[in-house]
Amino acid sequence: MPELRRDPIVGRWVVINTESPALPADFHVKPFEWKGKDKCPFCYGHEHLTPPEIEAISEDKRAPNTPGWRVRVVPNKFPALMIEGDLDKSGVGLYDISNGVGAHEVIIDSPDHFKGLSDLDDKQVEYIIKTYRSRSLDLRKDRRFKYILIFKNVGAQAGASLEHNHSQLIALPMVPKNVKDEVKGSRHYYEFRGRCIFCDIMEYELDVEKRVVLETDNFLAFCPLSSRFSFEVWIIPKKHLIDFGAITDEEIAALSKVMKEVIGRLKKVLGEHPYNYIIHTSPVNTDFHVGYHWHIEIMPKLTRVAGFEWGSGFYIVFTPPEVAAKYLREA
Repeated sequence: MPELRRDPIVGRWVVINTESPALPADFHVKPFEWKGKDKCPFCYGHEHLTPPEIEAISEDKRAPNTPGWRVRVVPNKFPALMIEGDLDKSGVGLYDISNGVGAHEVIIDSPDHFKGLSDLDDKQVEYIIKTYRSRSLDLRKDRRFKYILIFKNVGAQAGASLEHNHSQLIALPMVPKNVKDEVKGSRHYYEFRGRCIFCDIMEYELDVEKRVVLETDNFLAFCPLSSRFSFEVWIIPKKHLIDFGAITDEEIAALSKVMKEVIGRLKKVLGEHPYNYIIHTSPVNTDFHVGYHWHIEIMPKLTRVAGFEWGSGFYIVFTPPEVAAKYLREA
């Protein structure tokens, strides 16, 4: 019989197929079709095809918007939100409306058109994560912004519109509902028990070991008990840290190795597959969120979210996290 499992942080329920789990070979995902780099705006020599860069990491001296960079940040050419202006909140009947103020940036992960994150060297992945931190710390100086969302879409089925590996950042003038739910759930747990729920989850997962994918001195990677997606993996710092922006250079070096390893194992088990990852961190320019704990959620897109999920808020997961973790540990 399938199991219903409840996420202890936000209270969301999922349906786990424990009777006849889907195995890696059951997921036939059409690989992303490479179109080549001749007209790619993110490749060397095409810097003029993007808006002027905001920031870049390079190992040698270079003029802005020229080759020689290792990671490059540019405004999104088709931004979801615009950085200019004020919110100007207003009410129309019972509805709340405001201007679409925010920031939308693209982080070009590397000059190499064909390499995914697990194919890059450790130093390059460090540069990417350092850029995430740098942009987060810079944008929070704008007091209009309350949340800095950093995410990555890989493959068309995961929402990527360009094949060249890149990440995105959107600064929002309000805290998203999903984040509010996590913050609220972790705060209630902290107020009731005086402990961080994420730290308790880590301690439990390390104790039972069934869902652990990888453990290092600084980080734990595991498949959460109430996964929403088959082969979903969380990476969480062992040290209780509320804000991703507070990550140190030493921790970035450790995280880069874990990120490469976990994504490499997913690729080895599932082949080329679409996925998203999202950095979950505390809101900025708001109250201090003592019970929260930043982490990264990696979500392969192996099946479609359809009517049942949209209508009920439940997710159907075809591979139990215990089975997924076993494959990833042994990869």
